[in-house]
Amino acid sequence: MHTVEKIGGTSMSDYESVRDNIINAGPSPYQRIFVVSAYGGITDQLLEHKKSGQPGIYGLFASSMEERSWHSALAALEARMCSINLALFGDTPLLAKANRFLKERIQDARSCLGNLHSLCMHGHFALESHLATVREMLASIGEAHSAWNTAQLLQRDGVNARFVDLTGWNTDRHLPLDERIRNAFADIDLAQQLPIVTGYAHSETGLMSSFDRGYSEMTFSRLAVLTGAREAIIHKEFHLSSADPRLVGESQAVPIGRTNYDVADQLANLGMEAIHPKAAKGLRQHQVPLRVKNTFEPEHSGTLITGDYVSDTPCVEIIAGRKGVYALELFDQDMAGNIESYDQEVIATIKRFKASTIARDMNANSLTLYLSANLKTVKRIRATLSERFPEAELDQRKVAIVSAVGSDMQIPGILADAVSALAKNSISILALHQSMRQVDMQFVVEEKDYDRAVRSLHQALVEVHDHGRAICLAS
Repeated sequence: MHTVEKIGGTSMSDYESVRDNIINAGPSPYQRIFVVSAYGGITDQLLEHKKSGQPGIYGLFASSMEERSWHSALAALEARMCSINLALFGDTPLLAKANRFLKERIQDARSCLGNLHSLCMHGHFALESHLATVREMLASIGEAHSAWNTAQLLQRDGVNARFVDLTGWNTDRHLPLDERIRNAFADIDLAQQLPIVTGYAHSETGLMSSFDRGYSEMTFSRLAVLTGAREAIIHKEFHLSSADPRLVGESQAVPIGRTNYDVADQLANLGMEAIHPKAAKGLRQHQVPLRVKNTFEPEHSGTLITGDYVSDTPCVEIIAGRKGVYALELFDQDMAGNIESYDQEVIATIKRFKASTIARDMNANSLTLYLSANLKTVKRIRATLSERFPEAELDQRKVAIVSAVGSDMQIPGILADAVSALAKNSISILALHQSMRQVDMQFVVEEKDYDRAVRSLHQALVEVHDHGRAICLAS
């Protein structure tokens, strides 16, 4: 009977919209579970900026044992979080209560980091072996802050909300994720209580080691599976649309309406996550539908994602992509006839430096990997490969990838139409990829051509069909 719903960070920063457009939008706030993200930008300050890579508290602490720059970063974070509290609670008794909860967590973290810093000055203790735990501890602060605040605000506004803390703060037991969730919900009556759950959940194996910044989606997914939700819902600040409205125009971008988990995986590969692929796997296996809704347009049914959906007629559903991709090419004459061993070593090196591979090309004597990583990481990968393959020629360049994605794109001539649309706009294709699964086509272009490529493909493959309010309206 119930739903499990996740609220993104940008939406969380607008409490009134969350309350009015999400919590109170239906006939009752109950029979629902809400998993909340940290307020917009807070996790960037705690860990590192998601897009630029600029270090936050974690990055500053991990990078140097000599400098104490993380101290001032933690103080700046505390001041910002207190200012959020002031904006939410005003000068009321609840403000003092909210600041007390926050400051206890911040002070605990400050003490832990200080003690660990002192401990690791001793030669027998290595900082690196503790960094995964530090990252988890810091990440948990953001979600605990937003979840506690939201529960208190909803109680003030007449909803029987309950703060559910899965962070394991000060716990003496390291439980599996599923057991922690079951224990937390053992005495919750969904008919009369509205759980507000931290997006971060502590587990004995550590969520971030597997999912990194996608940890809240894994918490959301496991909650939906373990509690037998009829639907999982993600509330974002935008629709899952046929393209970025900022590039193609708001009047031309169309909400998708329906699609499947295959398409969601392709979007995640491009960094435009509807949901983390590993989180989607659990929903898919247990046949839990996923709906993506726009917080600021609550009357719209959003996009419904299921495992079995295929468009009634083959079509392109979305034009997506990303800039800032590094193409790393390795050419070696000795690769011919031995490409498997080269491939394995190159992939192992990329994993070692924790870069993400978006796509790759290969022929008899060359491999090209398209990497989502910063320049520093790409240079390290290149240096390592140069040592391993001293006879090889290595080259790198910054490119963009633009992809046409759909649940069924078996359309005769679609590749020719796409190539023609790019050519008409004087956009050179550096490489292209199309798999037999017929769910996406990828075009590698110069980074300067990215915006024009998105607009060109959207006009040629989506806008010509005049879909109206949505590409297949969700029920």
